[in-house]
Amino acid sequence: MADFAISKNPAVQRQLDRLTLLSPGADILGLERITRLLERVGNPHLRLPPVLHVAGTNGKGSTCAFLRAALEAAGLRVHVYSSPHLVRFNERIRLAGTLIDDDALAPLLAEVLDAGGHIGASFFEVTTAAAFLAFARTPADACVIEVGLGGRLDATNVVPAPIATGIAQLGIDHQAFLGDTLPQIAREKAGIAKPGVPLVTMRYAPEIAEVVAAAGVPVLAQGAAWDYAVEGDQLTYRDANGAVTTPLPTLSGPHQPGNLALAIAMLRHQNAVAIPDTALAAAATGALWPARMQRLGEGPLTALLPAGTPVWLDGGHNAAAGAAIAGTVAAVAADRPCHLVLGMLANKDPEGLIAPLAGRLASVTTVPVPGHAHHAPAELAALVARLGVPVTGTAENVPAALHLIAARIAGATPSAVLILGSLYLAGVVLEANGELPD
Repeated sequence: MADFAISKNPAVQRQLDRLTLLSPGADILGLERITRLLERVGNPHLRLPPVLHVAGTNGKGSTCAFLRAALEAAGLRVHVYSSPHLVRFNERIRLAGTLIDDDALAPLLAEVLDAGGHIGASFFEVTTAAAFLAFARTPADACVIEVGLGGRLDATNVVPAPIATGIAQLGIDHQAFLGDTLPQIAREKAGIAKPGVPLVTMRYAPEIAEVVAAAGVPVLAQGAAWDYAVEGDQLTYRDANGAVTTPLPTLSGPHQPGNLALAIAMLRHQNAVAIPDTALAAAATGALWPARMQRLGEGPLTALLPAGTPVWLDGGHNAAAGAAIAGTVAAVAADRPCHLVLGMLANKDPEGLIAPLAGRLASVTTVPVPGHAHHAPAELAALVARLGVPVTGTAENVPAALHLIAARIAGATPSAVLILGSLYLAGVVLEANGELPD
């Protein structure tokens, strides 16, 4: 799963070209190479500000966004490491609140790549080492680190003593690396646990909770150590230390209150940084996480549709994401037919993603995912058609798909459009519509 990275800055692009050629890539997980690489650049992972480490199949990115928003609302400087990027590689490394700039990124990547020698480090391992090196050199009060893949053998798991770890929603994804069952996947995610560090989790079925508990650390599970409830337009979080009331998240989706509550639980079960309740409340409305049920603004892409047609963008690509997105679509497009533009990577399960949505879709138009191995649009359309969803056809890209949808809905009942299936496709959409993540 090598990442497709380009930059308009020639110095950065030279390093990204080197990065893209690395082996063994994501086919081999493990901590040996990242450990050797970090040793060569001075072990920066041992000099990081207090770290909050988050794993999960779905929701870990949103949870990190809520953590960042709460920490910054408390007046703290926050480093964030996340993946993948949507448009610019720089999105992966946020230094004290600001995306790393090209002038800092190019020499940083060069330094790590030069130090790597013949270790055989992967794209993600070099990126992780670069992020940790930048974090160790730039003053900040906290780090929020998102797991890349799994947890136990993920390159981010070299951090020895985070102040709290968290696991968001679990689901079936990346089976080739993590296993085919939820208990197997849970074992990999729970591998981020560290002795004496609170491991905060959502509510899981008993067979999953057993696996997580086997990590041998204090597990603070939803329903036992903490919980939350949605009451009207407010979220009420409760744990042994009392209750906190916040607005509902502005991030769209019925799953986002749970992600916010998980972030609150992580912050309330650590003692390294002080976070007032006002900052927790501010996180609900201050968190930003592009391409997660994001409504696109006015731009070149949305202008291709009849005026007033809402266009939603999400990078979801598995069954759990499909279930969450279905609930969101039911809420945001309850009175409108929903037309889907779908593009998915070749290693993803289209039927798992679309099945929960099938009853809400008026049409599906399939597209490729530029720069990545993907389901051929015609084959993807056939897979979706088996679910009984009307398939408009295939298109060579998203603008062409929107032209097809525009022709279909012209003069008809006001409709909504959802673009779905890949974060890489979402990045192409954001760039085409002039909405670069910052």
